[in-house]
Order: sequence, then C-alpha cells, then structure tokens
Amino acid sequence: MLIRSWDRGDEAEWRAWLAEGRDFGLLAANGGPGQGPVLVPTHFLLDAGRGEILLHLAAPNPLLAAVRADPEVTLAVTDDYAYAPGHWRGEPGTPTSYYASVHFHATATLVEDPAGKAEILNRQLGHFQPETPGLRVAPGEGPLGRLLPGLTGLRLTVREVRAKFKYDDKKPAAEQYALADRLADRARPLDAGARTQLLRRNSRRADRAAARTAT
Repeated sequence: MLIRSWDRGDEAEWRAWLAEGRDFGLLAANGGPGQGPVLVPTHFLLDAGRGEILLHLAAPNPLLAAVRADPEVTLAVTDDYAYAPGHWRGEPGTPTSYYASVHFHATATLVEDPAGKAEILNRQLGHFQPETPGLRVAPGEGPLGRLLPGLTGLRLTVREVRAKFKYDDKKPAAEQYALADRLADRARPLDAGARTQLLRRNSRRADRAAARTAT
C-alpha cells in the first residue's frame, strides 16, 4: 500500500479508529507457485498490547494450507471510503478515492490443540458477545466444545502496522473542509463515514498548526 507523507496514520490514530468497532478484515496469505494470494474475510480480535491478533477458521479453509507453506500474512481493515469526483477538487479535475486502511503484516501460527483453540474462542466470545459472559468453550463439552475438531485457531504475531487515512490532507485546509460539505450534500450511504474522517483529519491539521504557532 502506497502511503504518502500527508496520508500516514500514527499509532494513536489507527488504534482509536479500530477501537470504534472495526474488527472485520481481509486476511491474505501467499498462494503456491502459479497461484495468486489466498484471501479470507474474517472477524478478528486485536490485542495491541501484546502485539497479536487472534481468529479462527474452519479446518478445511484453503488459507490454512497456505499458512503451513508460508506463515507470513497480511490482515487489512478498510472502511470509511467514498468516491470524490474530479469537479469537486479543482484543477486539474482529478477524481480520487477517500478511505482509511490499516494493514497488519504478521507471522501466523496455527493453533490446533483443543485447549488452545478453546482459549481463542473464549477470548473472541468475550469481545464479540459481552452480553453472554457465562458462555464458555471447553474441549469436548457442550455444543461449542464438540465443534472444536472442525476449527483451527490462528495467532498472528504483528511485525509491522501500516496505516493510511486518505482524505485530501495535501490540499489547503479550507478546500478540505469544503470537500466535507460536498459529501454532506451528496449524502450517499457511505459518504457519512468518509466525511467524519475528513473533518477529523482537518481538525487534526488545525490543532497541529496551532501548536506550532504556540511554540
């Protein structure tokens, strides 16, 4: 992913963005010779403090064979995207895409022992179903425990995080703000999220400019 200097997101920014509830992404592993990447849409649990991501897949999933051959993977989370037509953006009238995307480059470890899989599932249940704290997975016990043989857990050890927030930060702040108004006027279903990020980035620029002036 190409990241220009004005689009780069820092750690505090991407952590806050994901913490708003973005826990579904596209996991990519390298395919075999003559094949393209293997891609799987999946929910995941990020433990940023430990630098790891937990998830599980059905045991026959072809991504698992790809990981056995090459454990280096990428998990991408993309949201708040919208198309900005060229006539919105002044000369030379070049259209663009607005989006936020965070890529985790990681080393995957397969978790195949029942206790390890149960631990991953329980941590995921705690995150995704906090309203059912009594629901637990134990190997061989109950309907969930009996499903464990059909699943494989994945523990991703994060090596690098690359974050991009592409919202015309290279343009003058006043023009960027006017583009947010354009999104509000168009009001397509996906425009609200992009507008929120564009205004946030605009405010962030203003805060940084004020800080530089103060010093």
